[in-house]
Amino acid sequence: MTASAEFWDRIAERYAKKPVADEATYQKKLALTRADLRPEMTLFEFGCGTGSTALTHAPNVRQIDAIDISPKMIEIARRKAAAASIDNVTFSVASIEQFDAAAESYDAVLGLSILHLVKNKEEIISRVQRMLKPGGVFVTSTACIGDAMRYFRLLVPLGRFLGLMPLVKVFTTDELVKAIIDAGFSIDQQWQPGENKALFIVAKKTD
Repeated sequence: MTASAEFWDRIAERYAKKPVADEATYQKKLALTRADLRPEMTLFEFGCGTGSTALTHAPNVRQIDAIDISPKMIEIARRKAAAASIDNVTFSVASIEQFDAAAESYDAVLGLSILHLVKNKEEIISRVQRMLKPGGVFVTSTACIGDAMRYFRLLVPLGRFLGLMPLVKVFTTDELVKAIIDAGFSIDQQWQPGENKALFIVAKKTD
């Protein structure tokens, strides 16, 4: 198990009990995502955590495949699905780097609060582009720490060494948008609810 997976395992139960920090913003992101979902769609979410967003979108699509690197997060997600009698969401322990998805197999992909937690965002965005059908939608909400906290890149190695934080990458809004466009997407929606807030993007596969 990686150090990041161990970190998320340690905090999984606390994370599951923690209320959403900004409920109004979360609900708006759900609504913007729902606007692109259809009942016949198959959706994929990576970095799904305890499954709340996947389970919320379950009534809007045919099937959801959701993954996370933390076994404990996935265990909690499965418990939530069983308690809600939701049977069209499959939760699996995997990283996006490991996940074996056929090309053009999904109508939509969600990567929420995750792109700043992967080693190579460009590689992951390209993987997402390949697994999407033509015209498919990529929805991401990402902390672009480089916009306001460039010094944070100096603190990350110490935080990881002490086990206080997972892998965190520092980049700007412009760098993220460029990576998404360069991978073969057009930006349909770009919304930031406030200064230093996560950037919400809905992008459509063009290539």
